[in-house]
Amino acid sequence: MDARILVVDDEPEIADLVEVYLKSEGCTVFKCGTGAQALSIVQTQDLDLAILDVMLPDSSGFTLCSEIRKDHRFPVLMLTAKGNDMDKITGLTIGADDYITKPFNPLELMARVKAQLRRYTRYNESKAENRDVLDFNGLVINRSTHQCWLYDQELSLTPIEFDILWMLSENRGQVISAERLFETVWGEKYLDRNNTVMVHIRRLREKMGEPSRNPRFIKTVWGVGYKID
Repeated sequence: MDARILVVDDEPEIADLVEVYLKSEGCTVFKCGTGAQALSIVQTQDLDLAILDVMLPDSSGFTLCSEIRKDHRFPVLMLTAKGNDMDKITGLTIGADDYITKPFNPLELMARVKAQLRRYTRYNESKAENRDVLDFNGLVINRSTHQCWLYDQELSLTPIEFDILWMLSENRGQVISAERLFETVWGEKYLDRNNTVMVHIRRLREKMGEPSRNPRFIKTVWGVGYKID
């Protein structure tokens, strides 16, 4: 499996065990023990699946699942207490795709993970091998069709604006320098006094309805470059 999977469990021995099995299948694992840490990972990483424990020290897996479902459609598996049917019902009601009870057989968990990834890939071409669609926080960018939607409203972007937005989105959480943006998008040598990137960033923000002082998407890291969280 070539998948990026979030594992949230405050019991290190369980999280470590799940990580070992996932990595043995070729997965990239993001592991944490609190809801706050999990949300930070969800907001900055392109995930394919999440495994959430119901009981967390700062919140609950239910709350975390609800937050994930506001902007993301990747599969969510809940880890529930043995025989607690109400946990199972609640998890499925708020958007979880499957559940498994503790203690569990790691091989059964892997089988369920693989089944969910197969289903997700089949019905969501945006998560297939080429990853030509980025979908997060209400922003959807389709590289194959050169289309972009923000909160279900299509944005009219020039090819240059689209390429800038794609590059920043594809590298979410990373600061991209103006020099790297210019040389990648324009394919020309960057000049120290070249303000072309700044002008295009400003136009992008205007089209996205972003306030210049506190933008939600494209943020300026002064003296370094730009990023999307």
